[in-house]
Amino acid sequence: MKISCLFVILVYRSMIMKKKYLVCGAGGFIGGHLVNHLMSQGHEVVCADIKPKELWFQLFENNQNFSLDLKEFENCIKVTEDIDFVYNMACNMGGMGFIENNKAECMLSVLINTNLLRACLKNKIKKYFFSSSACVYNGQKQVDTFIPGLKEIDAYPAEPEDGYGWEKLFSERMCRHFSEDFGLDTRVVRYHNVYGPIGTYDGGREKAPAALCRKVIDAKLNKKDKIEVWGDGEQTRSFLYITDCIEGTEKVFNSKSQNIYNVGSDEQVSINQMIKIIEDIADIKLKKDYLLDKPKGVRGRSSDNAKIFEEINWKPSIDLKVGLNLTYDWIYKQMTDGSNIKKFAKKY
Repeated sequence: MKISCLFVILVYRSMIMKKKYLVCGAGGFIGGHLVNHLMSQGHEVVCADIKPKELWFQLFENNQNFSLDLKEFENCIKVTEDIDFVYNMACNMGGMGFIENNKAECMLSVLINTNLLRACLKNKIKKYFFSSSACVYNGQKQVDTFIPGLKEIDAYPAEPEDGYGWEKLFSERMCRHFSEDFGLDTRVVRYHNVYGPIGTYDGGREKAPAALCRKVIDAKLNKKDKIEVWGDGEQTRSFLYITDCIEGTEKVFNSKSQNIYNVGSDEQVSINQMIKIIEDIADIKLKKDYLLDKPKGVRGRSSDNAKIFEEINWKPSIDLKVGLNLTYDWIYKQMTDGSNIKKFAKKY
């Protein structure tokens, strides 16, 4: 009798704890890792992405997977039916080369957030998450290398990255006003250069850690003595490993606070310093061909994590050297074992 009662209690608890999540942008880098994490906790996950399913970074066949355009309101209504919680990780983005050359395309992502928010009201979603970016920060605060970490208040007065940054900042305000005017429970984080395995490393949308790992690996495999570097290599950034990103995201999502938080690393390095770390991993020394006419973004950027640590008790745990080693190993395998991850068409 005691055993059967215990079984009923455990089943009841699992039913109470199990939630139904929608991850928008599930076919992307962060979205795929988030889906995997939610599934590991036993939650039911519905996935949506504009890319054809064969181009998703991670595809879990047991989920309900939608390949559709979330800029369309009808599609947002469809995917939010019978959902408890929504993670919006969907946007048209890439590395600095893509962002600077596709400003209008980046800004069209505002339709995704707008129509998802409207759909969440209609379908009575319990909580909505929006993935913003460090590109919202005022450019005048990022004109030097090795600047102090950017605090959440540094987004105003507004002077974000043109195109992509403006879309993110506007969408943050949309979330705020949907909370104020309609009572929708929203969460917003600003990601700082997330990197790691199972992500883009070539094709034009890759970010600096993956791009530089690929270039160093290519030089090593093909016995080259130099690599191309965008800018003079002195520009600085901080980079957040993907598992830290997922942990920070979940901490903010599950908190009671509707404040905006940085989810980033405060370990600021120059691009040249990061190249040196990757060279040490590869056991190679290379010359640098600095391409000063290429997009390079702001001069310096890093994350101030005081607010998220004080209010939510989160900070990253993976050092850059450790994360780059894991990323390098994964990219090396993709480039050498014949099972190269599918290349993305530029459209996606």
